Amino acid sequence: MIFILGIIMGLQTLYAQQKPEESKPEEALIALSKMKWKWMAEKDVASLDDLFHANAVFVHMGGTMNKEQEIGVIKSGRIEYKHAEIQETTVRFVDQTAIVLDKIRLTAIVGGKEVVNPFMVTEVYVFTDNRWKLASLSFTRLLGD
Repeated sequence: MIFILGIIMGLQTLYAQQKPEESKPEEALIALSKMKWKWMAEKDVASLDDLFHANAVFVHMGGTMNKEQEIGVIKSGRIEYKHAEIQETTVRFVDQTAIVLDKIRLTAIVGGKEVVNPFMVTEVYVFTDNRWKLASLSFTRLLGD
């Protein structure tokens, strides 16, 4: 009896020590999304290149881009992401796909002018090769803010 109780307590300890990423995929994706905004602001194109799926698509108010175009825009500073104030985040799963919705106020420099816009940003991640890759990033401007 004591042996069985010891095994049960050991299993409880093992599960209690799991990393949040292992027990909460939502938290891991929220953290990854936040890092993405940081990397965009810092123009960390190496990290973004690793995060973006090879077939990723990016939808902005001014057009649609592929991975290489998005990386080029960030690297060149044509769009300079200054700060994303994240107001609300939700995560939903469909099989090996995650949809992250971020309600943000984005401060950016576009065409040499600083602009602040409220957006609902849809991020679609696919789980491939044991990791999450960003497959789509779409900005929808919100009215009234």
